[in-house]
Amino acid sequence: MRGMMIMAGASLALLAATTAPAQRGGGGMSAATIEAVLKEPGRPSAAQGLDAARKPGQVLAFLGLRRGMVAADFITGTGYWAEILSRGVGPGGSVVAYQPEQFYNDPAGKFALDALQARNPNVTLTRYPFEALAPGEKRFDFAIINDSYHDLYWQSDRFRIPRADPAVFVKALFAMMKPGGVVGVIDHAANPGGDTREIVDKLHRIDPATVKADFEAAGFRLAATSDILAQPGDDHTKLIFDPVVRGKTDRFLFKFVKPR
Repeated sequence: MRGMMIMAGASLALLAATTAPAQRGGGGMSAATIEAVLKEPGRPSAAQGLDAARKPGQVLAFLGLRRGMVAADFITGTGYWAEILSRGVGPGGSVVAYQPEQFYNDPAGKFALDALQARNPNVTLTRYPFEALAPGEKRFDFAIINDSYHDLYWQSDRFRIPRADPAVFVKALFAMMKPGGVVGVIDHAANPGGDTREIVDKLHRIDPATVKADFEAAGFRLAATSDILAQPGDDHTKLIFDPVVRGKTDRFLFKFVKPR
């Protein structure tokens, strides 16, 4: 097991090494500026409780979020990142929170998203079939996919999730981004190798190299990586919901850019 963990670390290190010079420059708001925005009143206490582990100030500074951007949060859940993006881009910007139809089916989730839009008038909720994101116009300067890209390799009768094609999703995303647009991907790291769908079904993790390959195949360029969310002590063979690692998984952060 230790050998497999070392292999995973080496895989991440190799990806980071290829982009190390770009890690310094987000070109956007500073972490301190974003963190000050987070302290403004109105955010739910449950969301604030996630900040220590998710490090939104550092993440968005690394990715280069700026005022006035048109941004998107894919598979928004209860809107944690959508609300932060809303405050970050300010009244001169806007945010689309994308939620799969299959996940928009419980009263608590609907209430959270309705309340999110009420608090943040520059946020729009868009629902779509999980397995069929339709490409739209080149409208987004910035997008984030947090801890959910791996789900594109997952299928579930219980949640009405059919088999999806990740390549179709990333191709649609590429079409929706403006030239120069940034996509940040955060996910739970798996050990390298193996069948991706089997790993996702068992652990809800994904090999970082798989994500890199998927996005580059669609035309994105991996501009930078970061170890902001790394947890070297995480056992990559455990399900992310296992109490031993839940909330403490080793997560990678990639910054992809659509070439101009």
